[in-house]
Amino acid sequence: MSISSKDNAPRDITSFFGAGKTENYDNSADPISVTRPHEIRDDNGRFLCGDLNIHIDREGTWFYCGTPIGRKELVKLFSTVIHRDRDGAYWLITPAEKGRIRVEDAPFMAVEMTVSDEGPAQNLAFRTNVDDIVMAGPAHPIRIEEDSRTGEPAPYILVRDTLEAKLTRSVFYHLVDLGIEHDTSKGKRFGVWSDGTFFELGNLEGVAE
Repeated sequence: MSISSKDNAPRDITSFFGAGKTENYDNSADPISVTRPHEIRDDNGRFLCGDLNIHIDREGTWFYCGTPIGRKELVKLFSTVIHRDRDGAYWLITPAEKGRIRVEDAPFMAVEMTVSDEGPAQNLAFRTNVDDIVMAGPAHPIRIEEDSRTGEPAPYILVRDTLEAKLTRSVFYHLVDLGIEHDTSKGKRFGVWSDGTFFELGNLEGVAE
């Protein structure tokens, strides 16, 4: 995989871990690890690379050393090895190496929604910014929480494990347009059906063009 002259991101996962600056190491007891931090391993034998100079912003853009990674193929490759631990930290994990990254909101964005059928038979399929396709349902629930910055609804769908995609504003508006009232055990609720499951969309007063 070639590198353009305007992109300082490494060419693959192996070189990425090697090039990423490591931080937050307590190397005082081991002078060798000051220059060779990869000598530190986890319980599975992976090299611990500390905090990598990579982050994902609130819009789902990946940055390396403060510069956006412009090649989608590279971002898609990295997205296949991202994990979230029980403390909420995000890591890039390969069979040989493990490095922590910073995620401002969700690691993925849901950028497109496809609708089939209607009512309880309706299915909603979401495409992420790295071209994963997930159908909302029991295995991929939709949830709504309040954005702490704006007070508006913040919609998410589970992609895999504990990794979520945040719906873009346009996708969320499309979702709201499909909303219906439904009698639940808690009374009438506004939401959408997908894969035989009704998902409440909550208080939508803050949603506006």
